[in-house]
Amino acid sequence: MYKLCDNPLGIYEKAIPNKFDWATKIKIAKAAGFEFIEMSIDESDERLYRLEWSKEKRLYIKEQLHKKDMYINSICLSAHRKYPFGSKDEKVRQKAYVIMDKAIELAKDLGVRNIQLAGYDVYYEESDETTKKYFLEGLQYATKKAASANIMLSIEIMDTPFIGTITRCLEYIEMINSPWLQIYADVGNLSQWTSDPFIELEKGIHHIIAIHLKDTKPGQFKCVPFGEGTVDFVRVFNKLSELDFKGPFLIEMWADNTKDITFEESVAYIEDAKNHLIEKAGELFNVG
Repeated sequence: MYKLCDNPLGIYEKAIPNKFDWATKIKIAKAAGFEFIEMSIDESDERLYRLEWSKEKRLYIKEQLHKKDMYINSICLSAHRKYPFGSKDEKVRQKAYVIMDKAIELAKDLGVRNIQLAGYDVYYEESDETTKKYFLEGLQYATKKAASANIMLSIEIMDTPFIGTITRCLEYIEMINSPWLQIYADVGNLSQWTSDPFIELEKGIHHIIAIHLKDTKPGQFKCVPFGEGTVDFVRVFNKLSELDFKGPFLIEMWADNTKDITFEESVAYIEDAKNHLIEKAGELFNVG
């Protein structure tokens, strides 16, 4: 039987409005009953700048986490969507490697255990054998760098066919063949790219180190309210219980930054999502 203490439950940073500073985001996540936050470093200049944070800023973030008995368990490093390892532009590839190096240093300073890599060879370019070759070279480099820092890398199951299933992801896991590169399964994305996501979870269970809980529906991979998508969370939780999965769950959702949402409304928004999933899990999620 699942217990919340066995499977830590976290919230994606982007579920909390951008207007709040880090100290407030941490307070909101704590008030809603979460144990950790997943930090986003996407392709925007604002979030890429986090790679340049001073030592003082990094220490400040750690202090705010400590005050609330919280932690950043993972970094969602989606900046590689704009600056992919697989790009045919050498300058873009160089940028991808620099981003990777700086993300590892940031993770070390913040005590982050896991850096999540976007499973794209390229995103804004056409994929072919050359981009796949460059992507593999980037993974090899990133894995060695992460291993030396004692930080896990995980490839996210994505919203494109390239690595939209665990089967496809395992091809790269096996080619790299390192304990420092594993899988971050996204049950929302997985449910749209395969008719049987439960077999996929079983196939990859020995490499899955964390799971995104996200609702999706055909053609829409983001911003689908829980309960309005097609993900069968009851079967997801039952399969993971059967497989004795003990890793962390991360609720992936997005705040509406066009609205002036209060602290209390933000707490209620993410708490409602948590409660919805707990209800779907039934006895598997024992929060008593």
